[in-house]
Amino acid sequence: MSEQAPHKSFSETDLKDLKERMKLIADADPNQYHNELSLKRFLRAFKTTDAAFQAILKTNKWRNEYNVASLTEDNPVVKKHMETNKARVLRHRDIVGRPVIYIPAKNHNVNDRDIDDLTKFIVYCLEEACKKCFEEVVDNLCIVFDLKEFGLSCMDYQVIKNLIWLLSRHYPERLGICLVLNAPALFSGCWGIIRGWLDENTSGKVMFINSEEELCKYLIPDILPDDI
Repeated sequence: MSEQAPHKSFSETDLKDLKERMKLIADADPNQYHNELSLKRFLRAFKTTDAAFQAILKTNKWRNEYNVASLTEDNPVVKKHMETNKARVLRHRDIVGRPVIYIPAKNHNVNDRDIDDLTKFIVYCLEEACKKCFEEVVDNLCIVFDLKEFGLSCMDYQVIKNLIWLLSRHYPERLGICLVLNAPALFSGCWGIIRGWLDENTSGKVMFINSEEELCKYLIPDILPDDI
């Protein structure tokens, strides 16, 4: 379960066609450039050359309009959420080398957040984790939701919807695995709703971890922070 499975759902012809189309665009505007691994992710996610090409153009437009480049650790919105420990990109990786985004649910309150600011912080975390990928080896991420001390005020469906949208539209094939730790019985109803928003491929990447032994299949428990 913890192995990085090779996957390919497109033809070399499709990839060649997409590379040629993107070269024309990137030659005119270098900001449009995507490397081959990125093109492959879009092809796997969107299935056809036409759909992948349109999705890449939409992502490039979104990145520019959303000003993704401004979301650095010095950005006031990012700083605020880092200080309140909403999430952290860990220094260490999981067993197969994926960067890890750790999200402690107890530090979130649906009644005390700005959804736009929080979404910007999510984008920052995704960007930082993607930068840490050794892409030739593993080009996807491990997201850990720690539900220790979880209560209904921690459950934010809109934030989850935004994360799903970002991963499916603008970070396709970047989710390698999602580990859910310390899930209380209370969360089962929430998961029933969330699972309905996920396709079969994505829901299959969500693992509920019930013991340290099980967690060790995916990552070394000691890498998880105990200070947030």
